[in-house]
Formats: sequence, C-alpha cells, structure tokens
Amino acid sequence: MNFYTDNKDLRFHLQHPLMRKIVDLKEKGFADRDKYDYAPQDVDDALDSYDKTLEIVGDICGNVLAANAETVDQEGPQVIDGRVKYAAGTQANHDVLTQAGVYGMSLPREYGGLNFCMVPYVMSAEIVSRADAGFGNIWGLQDCAETIHEFASKELKDEFLPRINLGATCSMDLTEPDAGSDLQAVMLKATWDEQSQRWLLNGVKRFITNGDADIKLVLARSEEGTADGRGLSYFVHDKKDGGVRVRRIENKLGIKGSPTCELVFTNAPARIVGDRRLGLIRYVMSLMNGARLGVGAQSVGICEMAYREALKYANERVQFGKPIIRFPAVFEMLALMKAKLQAARTLLYETARFVDVYKAYNLLAEDRKLTPEERSEQKEYQRLADFYTPLTKLFASEYSNQLTYDAIQIHGGSGFMKDYPIERAYRDARITTIYEGTSQLQVVAAIRGVTTGAALAQVRKYAAEPVKPEHEHLHYVLEEMTVAYSDAVEKVALLSEAELVEFHARKVVEMAGHIIMGYLLLLDAQRDDSYGRSAEVFIKKAKSWNAAHASYIADFKPDDLAAYKAVLEDRPAE
Repeated sequence: MNFYTDNKDLRFHLQHPLMRKIVDLKEKGFADRDKYDYAPQDVDDALDSYDKTLEIVGDICGNVLAANAETVDQEGPQVIDGRVKYAAGTQANHDVLTQAGVYGMSLPREYGGLNFCMVPYVMSAEIVSRADAGFGNIWGLQDCAETIHEFASKELKDEFLPRINLGATCSMDLTEPDAGSDLQAVMLKATWDEQSQRWLLNGVKRFITNGDADIKLVLARSEEGTADGRGLSYFVHDKKDGGVRVRRIENKLGIKGSPTCELVFTNAPARIVGDRRLGLIRYVMSLMNGARLGVGAQSVGICEMAYREALKYANERVQFGKPIIRFPAVFEMLALMKAKLQAARTLLYETARFVDVYKAYNLLAEDRKLTPEERSEQKEYQRLADFYTPLTKLFASEYSNQLTYDAIQIHGGSGFMKDYPIERAYRDARITTIYEGTSQLQVVAAIRGVTTGAALAQVRKYAAEPVKPEHEHLHYVLEEMTVAYSDAVEKVALLSEAELVEFHARKVVEMAGHIIMGYLLLLDAQRDDSYGRSAEVFIKKAKSWNAAHASYIADFKPDDLAAYKAVLEDRPAE
C-alpha cells in the first residue's frame, strides 16, 4: 500500500502549471547542481525528485504509520521522570522516516535538507496524517525549522538546522494556563543573566504539542513592565541544556499519539531568535501561518481516510439484498464527501502555491534586489496567501469533522465501535477546528480579504479563465453566486456597528470560500475531465448553501441581534 501512488489527486496537483515557475524560483537558477550530487539539473529533474521522494513517504505511511496507528492510539505516550516516552509505534514511525532521510525536506541543502518547495512538503503532511493524524503533528512541527531558517542568525541556523534531517524533534511553546488564543497575555519570563551571558526562561507552558522536543521555540516576555505583545521575544531552547521538565501529558479525546504537555521552565538557557520585542508581532505570526497550513494538510489527510473507509464499507455492507452504496441516501452522502474532499484539497494546494511564490521571492531578495515586477508579484502572492491560509484552515478542518461524522453514519452501529478505524479518525478530527486558531478566529483573519475586495478580485481572475463548453453551465452558476455574494458583502459593509459586521462575518467568508473552491474545481476539470464530476456536485450544493446565507443577510435587521442576546439572558427580545 502506497498512500502517494494510490491517490491520483496528489500527482495532479504536483503537476500544476505554476509548479514550474515555483521550482525555478526556489532553485535560483539551479546553482546547487555543481555543489551537491543530488541537486536537480533542471525543472523536470526537480519535479521528478519531488515525485520519487513522495513515493518513499507514501510507502512508509501506507505500510508502517497506518499499521501502527491503532496501537499508538491505545498505548499513547508516557511521562517518566519529567521526560516523554513515545508509544512504541510512534518511535518506530519517527525512526523509519529519519532513516529514509525525508525530515527537513524543505530546508536548504547546506543544512542537510532537500530544498523542496512547500507543495511537496504539504503533500507529505497530508499523506502522514491520512496514516496517523496524531503523528501528523510531530511531522508538521518541522515548521519550527523553517522559522529558524527564516529569522535566526547564521550561528543559530548552523547549530540547529543540520540536526533536523538527523531526527531532532521540534515544538513551538506558545500557550500558557492564562494565555490561550490571546498570546499577548503570555507571561513566561525571559531574563538576561550577565554572569552566564545568556537568557534564562522561567514559567509554565500548557497544551504544548510534542512538548519534550529536542529543539523548542519559546515565546517569552523579555521586557519588564510590559503586558502586551510588544514585550514578547522569541527564543530557541536546546533540550540538551536542561531546565525544562514535563509536568504532565494531557489525556485527550483524540490524536493520542501526539504528546500534549504541560511544561515547567526553571532557569532554562535559551538564545534569542531575531530581534527583541518582535516575538509575537513578526515571528510567531509567521510560524502560525505555517502551522495553519499544516492543520489544513492534516485535515485533508483525515478527510481522505474517512472517505476511503466509508466507500469501502458501503461497497461491502449488504442490506436488503444489495450493497448499501446503491441506496440514494448513501451514495448522495459519499458523492458529497468526495466533492468536499477534493474542494478542500484544491484550496490547500492553491494556498501552498501562493506561499511558495512569495517565500521564493523573499529568499531571492537576500541575494539581489528584486525588479519592480518581481516586487509587485511578491506582494500580490503574499496578500493572497494571507487570505487563503485562514480560509484553508477553516474549510479543511470543518470538512474533516463533517466527513468523519458522515463516515461513521455510513458505518452505522459498527462505526461507533473500536473495531473500525473510523472511530479513531472521528476523535482525531475534532481538534482540527480548535488548535492553531479556532474556526471563529480563522474567520476574523479572513474577513479582511472579503471586506477589502481581495476575494472578489481573485474570483474574477478565475472567472476570466476559459472553460470547456460542457462546463459552461457551472461557470454560469458560479457567476450567479458571485453576484449574490457581492450584494451580501455590500449590505454587511453598510452596517454601522462593528458587532453587526462580526455577526455576519462567517456567512460572507463561507460564501467566498464556496465560490473560490467551486472555481478551483472547475479549473481542475479543464486539465482533467474527472474533476468535472466533483465540480458539478460541489457547485450545485454550494449554490444552496450560499443562497441560505444571502437570504439571511438580506432579511436581517440590526434589531434582530437583540433576539440572540435575549436567548442567552432568558428574557424577551426588545
């Protein structure tokens, strides 16, 4: 079983036309081909390397990670003398991926990486999460290495980055008992010690994924007398230096193989990453965007697993003399599951491509001055990535919950039992709409793209692309949806109170997302006719979803908000 080669969607997205531009930018004229014998000679060679490496990841995921997932879920990690011991299957997963040399695939070759762009790295995260969503967290925390590469000094990069390919694990230590989503409230203290000439960290962190990692990025308050984000800096801590103890591992509903820790820092030595006072404002925001893309990939992996389990069961389960897949109530659910899966996936890789382009320009700018055209393109792709990243996290995570729910429903009573892996996937999916920013916070992050017209501008770019005659009816439906969406946004924008705009934010963000995913599926169908089937199902359902939102917004009166407050206060509406 190979979780890459058995999924034609992945190669399809790897062969997107924009990938050639991305590879060319990433490789900077293929300067590494004379330094490293494994560096690609040209674009085709690089794309072939992506493909072959993903085959290796797919083989390990299909035959090792997936096989270990159930025992990992049952065994879980332990705390022994203030340290974490992984479940046996988790350790085996980590060891085989390390031996395969695929950790740090996106890091430059000078640090032992493969210099891959974001798209194949995100694909690897999807494949890993399909096999075991909990292990997807450990794999995805390589994002910390990206942050070190992007913002740390050369000294820190030279010290820490070569260890990633050798299996060093990472964590991002942000949240605290009194600082969840509100990271400005972080109070773990960083103090400069003159005697040792280093920073010392003291305090408690909670809900830290893979908290006993070898390399830890820690958000801490470096400026005395401050209480907001401007007093926070970012630090790297090496586990070998000591000073951090695991107090406990949280007993979670799902992703049980991923140790979620409460940590106590006691004079833990650390080095600062970048500049003081920019820990939250710049570095954590960059890391969080990467983490949100990672949760998007994790969610799509869960969606893939849920759809496959439901499809397999529906074909095998016979009721009233025929497989249940032949009943309209079941095949309608399955068709919509596949359409949502492919919609979330095409949004995920569109986002990853946007991230790839602007990050490649950022790296290019370190070597030479960008031309005005390059600078303009860099800014445009960054704007798109800033809007699409929360949109991807929102939809992919919500769909992972919906698809695992529907998959259990198709399994019937059997799906409620631990005999089938869908029960585990259902539990694993639940966290995806919560961590790295809840769905509600993703709406807050995405709403600016709606109110500034950025979403509408991108939709119109998609609409300008030619479609085959057999798809023109779907193009027309999307145009109708765009008009209704534009009207809804205009009405919301006219509301005088910020509270009223916030009340409708999710509705207009969802309307934008449905249209964008509809267009992306339609454009996918221009390259491969098979995507036309999912486009047909998704766009027609999305039309009804958007119509409901548009109708609600059109009929809404500002005084209606009082009814919602009255429900909570158990009193008559004013």
